[in-house]
Amino acid sequence: MAGEGDSLGGRLGRYARVGASVGGLAARLAGERYLGLSLDRDRHAAELRSALGGLKGPLMKAAQLLATIPDALPPEYARELAQLQANAPAMGWAFVRRRMAAELGPDWQTKFVRFDKEAAFAASLGQVHHAVLLDGRDVAAKLQYPDMASAMEADLNQLKLVFAVGQRLDPAIRTDEIHAEITNRLREELDYRREARHVDLYRHMLRDEPNVYVPEVVPGHSSDRLLTMTWLSGAPLLEWKARSQQERDALAVNMFRAWYVPFYSYGVIHGDPHLGNYTVRPDGAVNLMDFGCVRVFPPRFVRGSIELYRALMTDDQDRAVGAYEDWGFAGLSREMIAVLNRWAAFLYGPLMDDRPRRLTEGVAEGLGRDTAQNVFGELRRLGGVRPPREFVFMDRAAIGLGAVFIHLRASINWHRLFESLIETFDLETLAARQRMALVEARLA
Repeated sequence: MAGEGDSLGGRLGRYARVGASVGGLAARLAGERYLGLSLDRDRHAAELRSALGGLKGPLMKAAQLLATIPDALPPEYARELAQLQANAPAMGWAFVRRRMAAELGPDWQTKFVRFDKEAAFAASLGQVHHAVLLDGRDVAAKLQYPDMASAMEADLNQLKLVFAVGQRLDPAIRTDEIHAEITNRLREELDYRREARHVDLYRHMLRDEPNVYVPEVVPGHSSDRLLTMTWLSGAPLLEWKARSQQERDALAVNMFRAWYVPFYSYGVIHGDPHLGNYTVRPDGAVNLMDFGCVRVFPPRFVRGSIELYRALMTDDQDRAVGAYEDWGFAGLSREMIAVLNRWAAFLYGPLMDDRPRRLTEGVAEGLGRDTAQNVFGELRRLGGVRPPREFVFMDRAAIGLGAVFIHLRASINWHRLFESLIETFDLETLAARQRMALVEARLA
């Protein structure tokens, strides 16, 4: 059977629950502000998570994204939304047969030797079935849930209500660019033909990385809402937590290169390092399997990331100013830059330390979020700042990968690993390389 989110009635029901939760908060905020009534934010944040917790679709994905963006929402809500799980009930076989017939025609089953009835993975926007082609290749058939385009637009309207909560709680938080970025990326995730081109892009960018594997798209078995790729076998990353230090460190290096070789060589990043989006091969190599959330950056944004690191290493204030301008910040005072540098020094800290170490060495639990809240609080005091939209998925990638390295208890010389990526950086070379890669992948 289809899940409740797959029917109009089910979708209206879930919107009623979420709308009532968010609308109730708005009413209580008005009471708090104008009538002097108190609002238990912790309790209401838990209520909102409960309302969202049974959902499958764009709103769930957006809520998970919001939980990883510093100060997009008040801390009580970020903590609760961070607990949302990505997995969702899969569509039943009768439903899958109808969906596959709609994508590949009524004789679709003749195109496969085997097509597993049970989904191997089920997530926010679609589910994956293991199958075997007539030529014997094992493939992953990623099938989008029905009517996701209309669900997306409706969910994005609901997302505006969630952002309104943050604006009412703190009008100094400027979330318009964050909302625009999440909206654009989520709409792209529904375009499986675009995702197929992302796969081709990653195959090109990582072609010289021996420890990172990218699947191959099977065009004749793909459509707007079905993406069939070669199957990559591997184990969940969490199964590697008990491996030796050497094995865990090697896996962390492979993960680092899988994400940051594309960024520092091509200005491209995979914006969703969720545990379900990759697996680990027996030798510690990494399989990348989901390419819906990919962000292409202006070359100068990449330069800004490197220049800020260099500025912090040499305590060069003018160089830091240029880095923030490369990132798209405008009108920053010296006081604002000093505050931003405190946050940057925290983020870049492990990269500036030329010795093997864990990411969390000398860092108290929760310090990262506390530091972020302190920094953004200072920025609000100074008049507020509008984060460039590129930060949304850059931050998500950094936070997600950081969590992976912490899980693995990896102890690496992050400084030398990072320097190996940026030592030959040249803006014009990256721009030319990026243009060529995008053209080859039919993305430009």
